[in-house]
Amino acid sequence: MSFTLPPTGAAPGFMFIGPLGWSELLIVFVIILIFFGPRRLPELAEAIGKSLQRFKKASRDVKSEIESEAREIGEGDDKRG
Repeated sequence: MSFTLPPTGAAPGFMFIGPLGWSELLIVFVIILIFFGPRRLPELAEAIGKSLQRFKKASRDVKSEIESEAREIGEGDDKRG
């Protein structure tokens, strides 16, 4: 069994996983369908969508908070001198 290292530009988390094609995604979808069943898929998709929406909102909030703090720090420096 040989072991080869990935190229230097490869991301550490995906060292041995290449890009997924349509056939791999189809296999994953079939496995999910078998595991959860057709009745639970809409609920699962809705839960994933809501989670992504909450994550995007939280990241926007954090970004705006960081930007406002940076502006306040910049304004404080301008007033001092």
